[in-house]
Amino acid sequence: MPVTQRLRNGAWRVVELITTPVVPTDYLDVIAPLRNPNVLRARIEAVRPETANSVTLELRPGRGWRPHQPGQYVRLGVDVDGVRLWRAYSVSSAAGHPSGRISVTVNVVRDGVVSAYLHKNARRGMIVHLDLPAGDFVLPRQRPAKSLFVTAGSGITPVMGILRSAVDELSDAVVVHCARTPEDVVFGADLRELAALGKITLIERHTGVDGRLKPADLDELVPDLFERETWACGPGELLDAMTDHWSEAGAGERLHIERFRPTVLIAGEGGTVTFERSGATVEAPAGVSILDAGEAAGQLMPSGCRMGICHSCVLPLREGIVRDMRDGTVTTAVEGDNILVQTCISAAAGPCHLDA
Repeated sequence: MPVTQRLRNGAWRVVELITTPVVPTDYLDVIAPLRNPNVLRARIEAVRPETANSVTLELRPGRGWRPHQPGQYVRLGVDVDGVRLWRAYSVSSAAGHPSGRISVTVNVVRDGVVSAYLHKNARRGMIVHLDLPAGDFVLPRQRPAKSLFVTAGSGITPVMGILRSAVDELSDAVVVHCARTPEDVVFGADLRELAALGKITLIERHTGVDGRLKPADLDELVPDLFERETWACGPGELLDAMTDHWSEAGAGERLHIERFRPTVLIAGEGGTVTFERSGATVEAPAGVSILDAGEAAGQLMPSGCRMGICHSCVLPLREGIVRDMRDGTVTTAVEGDNILVQTCISAAAGPCHLDA
């Protein structure tokens, strides 16, 4: 090993001793929070109001980011009162921006802790935790000859991402969107401009006057309804009714839906940990790391420093709730999630399912 490298390594070890229990990389994460490819974060670069109750956040993802497909969503992790809460938000910007930035649009929902927090507190320069893009609410490679998008409220966000990315590839696209008033239409100006340019046929349904949209209304609004490949996103009641309507018409395979999923998890002390690949289940008491509990039960676990520094022990949390034993921060995941957690410093705070 060259002398200069030995000196550099020795100096780094001295710095580690001086700064223990934290290490130099911890300070680097504070100075450059987007540098670590093992801990994906994003910086908010801009905050733009859309309506009285919605804002668009322009994000610069850090190292480790993977570009999304139009229509996919990402999960943002935000620390609120010592609890790290994750919520899914569709990417509303076009795919493949030269800067690598993406945008998500947050609508305030009733009792929505994260949406209310972001709507009130999101600022340029704020760091949020980020998960990789996911979801199959996307266009097929072979674009359909006729397409229909049915959305309500914030259900327009994934569709806006699709339109911004591929509207010129859709020869006959109809958008039916529901909001309480014209002013409540998220991306209202953008949608109306696309319609004025002849790129989409836009049908606005203002529920404050017209009432809630029913599938039977679509029969009249879109006469060739079942000839179109359809994407729908909005409240569960609307999607359930549309699913039944399309099935009864024998066109169920033409309907693609994206559902909103509420997250209600309450942190406890300890819990049952299920390792999905091996099928092993262990009881992890409060204060015992998932890594230690798994190894004690014979579960093969990746590990390294065992101090929360090297990230060698990271596993995807598919569902459940864990607590960081260093500072008490709680991380939650609902079914279908894939949130990375460090098992050496995380304890179960309820039932957990990990991809291992």
